Amino acid sequence: MEILLSRRGFSFFLFCIFTFYDLSLSFSPIDNYLVNCGASLDSTVDNRRFVSDSSDSSYSRLLSSPLTFSLCAGTFLSGLPQIYHTARVFKAPSKYVFDVKDPGTHMVRLHFHQFSSPKLNLGESQFHVLVNGLVALTNFSGWNLVDLKVMEYLLWVDSEKLEITFVPAKRSNFSFVNAIEVISAPKDLILDTAQTLNGDKVENFEDLNKQAFEVVYRVTVGGVKVTPFNDSLWRTWVPDDEYLKSSEGSTRVYFGGRIKYQAGGASREVGPDNVYDSARLIESKNASIPNVNLTWEFPVIEDYKYLVRMHFCDIASISLGLLFFNVYVNGHLAYKDVDLSAVTNYLLASPFYADFVVDADHSGVVSVSVGPSNKSLAYAVDAILNGVEIMKMNNSVGSLDGKLPAQLVLKCWPRRSVGILLPLIALMCLFLSLSAIMHRRKDKVDSVPWSKLPVDVPEISPKQGKEQLSSKV
Repeated sequence: MEILLSRRGFSFFLFCIFTFYDLSLSFSPIDNYLVNCGASLDSTVDNRRFVSDSSDSSYSRLLSSPLTFSLCAGTFLSGLPQIYHTARVFKAPSKYVFDVKDPGTHMVRLHFHQFSSPKLNLGESQFHVLVNGLVALTNFSGWNLVDLKVMEYLLWVDSEKLEITFVPAKRSNFSFVNAIEVISAPKDLILDTAQTLNGDKVENFEDLNKQAFEVVYRVTVGGVKVTPFNDSLWRTWVPDDEYLKSSEGSTRVYFGGRIKYQAGGASREVGPDNVYDSARLIESKNASIPNVNLTWEFPVIEDYKYLVRMHFCDIASISLGLLFFNVYVNGHLAYKDVDLSAVTNYLLASPFYADFVVDADHSGVVSVSVGPSNKSLAYAVDAILNGVEIMKMNNSVGSLDGKLPAQLVLKCWPRRSVGILLPLIALMCLFLSLSAIMHRRKDKVDSVPWSKLPVDVPEISPKQGKEQLSSKV
């Protein structure tokens, strides 16, 4: 009995040691802003405190707006975190300005959930969003929100400020946001080089980390949903079933051991344990190697480049040097004869990832596949995939949503009503004319000549800008 208790005590001691070790290595961002927009009190979600931006809060200094108010849901929203029960509403262009202490890649998350209150229906909103001069959203409407939505962006910040600007599409519209996250990312999250595919030709893509990205898909393969509570960067990973073209010939595998992260490889911030400890694989049960590929398809918007990140971890092989397979992106061979033993310094259950930059073609789909190679072995695992991320990259005008640059999006806000301005100018001219005539008659002297008030002509009219935005599909 004493031996049993000693063993239990020692096991508990080891558990505490490893738990403390994992916690001590957890990521702690230098820039870490969590804003509970429109709320009067702070709110905790997944052990993270979102701070109110009300006038008596320290975060009120972040907000610069000529016309804003807070809104609270008219009814209790069951099952939703408290940050979605309130919103900050803007009736004119407004912005949050964040101090940046750690230059480099930053994660920006915008939380949206439309609700109705006696004062306003958020579904009637329509607006644009800019992030440090990058067009993140155009003509975004609350009516399109059937559920809560989190827009996530990764962008390089080398200035001392990061600005998020909300611009109503027109004077009769308004913009809103429920919560904002601005977090400095780990230095290894986006590296400076990836592989770009031009047909079957693979070349280097430089300065990858200087690009801006919108996270479109984040998928765990073969596993269950991973929530922000179980991810060191507070991300959500959804199951792959919706995107798997066919599960024929595939096997799910789950791993109960420890994922072995290594320096220079994929870190826990690149991909959490709960992504790497599950997978789908192709496995030969006899002397013949299956002639099948596993393919996943993701709908995308054409005319953009996409970063495709594929996560691998050999949690299925019984020994080193048995797993060889090919990787395909958009039907093209991207990685031939992958040997996970070699790329992970001959260690099983050690994660690895590969980045590819591809163009979205007219098919409107980005596809990824894994399958056996000429080096695949019988009675062994012949292909494996643990996770996939698809990120849209900014286009040539610095936009992730449309073909207008930030300058033209800002000009589309109607600063004055032309219909009122012109009569006012005419009335002013008439008043000055009458004053001059009366002055001349009274003093019998020549009046001092005057000229019309100058009227600035902008490079593009608000009407033209709005027409370009409204033509966006």
